[in-house]
Amino acid sequence: MPKNEMLSAQELPHSLMLDGRERLSVTGVEDVSSFDEQSVIALTSRGMLTISGDGLHIERLSLDLGELVVEGEISALEYSEQNADRRGLLHRLFG
Repeated sequence: MPKNEMLSAQELPHSLMLDGRERLSVTGVEDVSSFDEQSVIALTSRGMLTISGDGLHIERLSLDLGELVVEGEISALEYSEQNADRRGLLHRLFG
């Protein structure tokens, strides 16, 4: 098994770089569960990250590299436990 596949999610490097509240670069991204102009919800190696703002759009997403770039007017960044949203939408609606 290649070394890259042996790394667990907790071992992925995670960082945030916010440039003038208009451009956010995130590493350690495993998945993006939803996005629209007001929010982007991403699963990172350190938990679920909700990015809130106005006019948001995903400039770049590379799950192979674990990179996400969001542009727009960013007003808030919030982490929650990563297992909380892993159950899926149907479980949250009917569970």
